[in-house]
Formats: sequence, structure tokens, C-alpha cells
Amino acid sequence: MTTQRAPSKIIPRAFPGIKLPEIEELIANSQVRTYSAGTILCRENAIEDRFYMILEGEVEVTKNINNNETRLLKTLTPGDFFGEMALIHNAPRAATVTAKSELTTLELDKAGFDRVLHNSSSIAMAMVSEISNRLRANDQMAVDDLRIRAAELATAYQRLAEQEMARREFLSNIAHELRTPLMIATGFLQMLQRGMVSGDLLKNGIDTVARNVQQIATLVNDILFLQEMELVLPEFQAVDMNEVARQVMERYRSKAHDRGVTLRFEPDPSLPPASGDSKSLERALMAIVDNAIKFSPRGGDVEVLLSSDHENILVAVKDHGIGMSTDTLPRIFDRFYHTERQDDDLFGGIGLGLSITRQVIMQHQGNLEVTSEPGKGSTFTLTLKKWRV
Repeated sequence: MTTQRAPSKIIPRAFPGIKLPEIEELIANSQVRTYSAGTILCRENAIEDRFYMILEGEVEVTKNINNNETRLLKTLTPGDFFGEMALIHNAPRAATVTAKSELTTLELDKAGFDRVLHNSSSIAMAMVSEISNRLRANDQMAVDDLRIRAAELATAYQRLAEQEMARREFLSNIAHELRTPLMIATGFLQMLQRGMVSGDLLKNGIDTVARNVQQIATLVNDILFLQEMELVLPEFQAVDMNEVARQVMERYRSKAHDRGVTLRFEPDPSLPPASGDSKSLERALMAIVDNAIKFSPRGGDVEVLLSSDHENILVAVKDHGIGMSTDTLPRIFDRFYHTERQDDDLFGGIGLGLSITRQVIMQHQGNLEVTSEPGKGSTFTLTLKKWRV
């Protein structure tokens, strides 16, 4: 008698409107069983003939996705039922149902359901009606899930299309950046070979060839540097960021002068060493300083500021140039992204510099942040770990 009290209270929750005699008829044709946690009651793709109603405990409904991912669909509690399709036709189970805790169920097999149908059509109608409602709800959930998946696929496809377009643009830019200095250098070399230049023109021609060859070498080195960084992790040492910043400023002083930009840097004698690879960090800082000079107006200045906190060394590069919009900021570190034009100004390069910086900082387990405002300039901040002996 005790085992029938719980079903008599739970059944009306599953099938609203069912009458007491009908409840007793349903119980008479069913079985009450208990299971330990972890027991699989329904197995996905298996053909089974049993319907379950939960009296006590909980179950988890899971589905295998693409043969390699098990996704939790929902958790069922007392009053919920599952396995209803087994009463309607011999279809494989759509999901796996596992006892999450100690479980008590009221179970009805196909033969028992046929007896209920024969003895009480009202019970069958109540069950079929509620099962139909459940199936409609499940269908709506499936439709909603498909809509979500379709939106995700559309977003992924759009992202792939953008990456493919960026890749093509990247290759086109590389071809252009290589072709232009190659043609210039080749033209002057042919003139030199034919003895068509002499005196001051000879010196200018040699300087032009050297400058364009250096441009080619720089581009190739940047590409190779990115590839090598992905393959080889440097061995970190104590790095004096004062010295790294000083070398970068010296390297770019001439370029800044030609563009009418002033470089400002004050070493911090009390700055602790950073943990890292000095050549990689120099390359990272070079890219940011080069970027700051490129986008600074004539008469502007670029500052390199060094500081530290309890755990980190901070290197900030601040300019007062064209700045960037909030829409642009998330993309500036992409390997294929670069700004070609701002108003009447044209900017060279293929967009590898900031990508190199990001890669270096990631390898150093540091952080790279940028704040910017259109027309007012940008500040890039590198955060590096202090050297620990």
C-alpha cells in the first residue's frame, strides 16, 4: 500500500484531470522500481518499450553530438516522465536517460499500455493528450535550438569569409610591398651595370638600392619572425627595459626626425628587470613605436613611459596622432589588418607590426592594452612580469 501512495500523488501532476479510478487502473498495470545513481534507464538509439514516471529522485537527459560530445539536454524531477515514444511506435530512443540520484519510478511497458487502452479510454486520452503536449514542446525546443545553431553557423561562415578576404588582401599586400622595392632596386642596378650614372647620381643610386633591399629584408624578417615565434619559445632572462627602450628610441630617431616627430624617453633608474627575451621585447616595442610615429602628425611627439607595480613592469607608448574608433580597436592586432588611408594621408606597411607585438606579449604571459580616441591619439601599454631570482 505504501508504494501506491506516492504514485497516486505524482500521477495527477503528470496528467492533470485524471480521476482516482483511472489512477488506480494505471497503477495496476504499472510497476514501481528503484535504481541507484548512475543507472542508465534509456539508452540513445536503443529500441525499448518502457515508459517512466519519476516518483522520487532526478535523472539527466543527455544526447551524443557528432559522436564526440555528450550534451546535457535537461534534468527531470518527480512528476516528470520520459520514454513516452516507446508507447506509440518502435522508434529508437532519441536520448540517454541516467539516474542522477537514487531513483524511484513508476513504469509502464507497451503491453501494460495496451491493457489501459482496452480498459479505460479516458486514461489513454489523458496520457496521449499530455504526451502530445510534451512532444509539441520538445519540437519547439528543437526548432529554437536549430535557429540558434543556424545563427551560429551563419556567424562562423561570415567570420571565415572575412578571414579568407583578409588572407587574400594580405597576400596581395605582400606582393605589392615586395614588388615595388624590387622594381626600384632592379631599375637602378640596370642603370649602374650599363654605366649610365656617375658622380653624385651614382651615390644616390647605390643608396636607393640599399634602402629598397633593406625594406625587402625587413618585410621578410617580420614574416619569418612570426613563424619562428610560433615554433620556438625563447628562454627567459632578466631584461633591462630601460636599455631596450633606449635602443628602440635610437633606432627610430632618424625616422621620427624625417617625419617631424619628437621622441621623448626618460629612463627609470629604479626600474626592476623584467622576465623575458630581450630581442623579442625589443621587436615588440619597435612595432609600437614605429606605429606611433607613422600615425603622428608633423610636429607631434611620441612618449615612452616606464613604471612598475608590485608584480609587473609597465611600458607605455603614447602618441597624439589620428587615434582609432572603438570599432577599429578589436581588429588592430589581427595579422592581416592595417590602415591604408586617413583623410588625405596614405600609410604604408602590411599590418604585421602590432601582430608581432601581441604574439611576443602572449609568449611572455603578459598583457597588451590600448586606449585611443579619434583625433587625440593612442596609448599602448605592455605589462610584463618582473624577473624573479
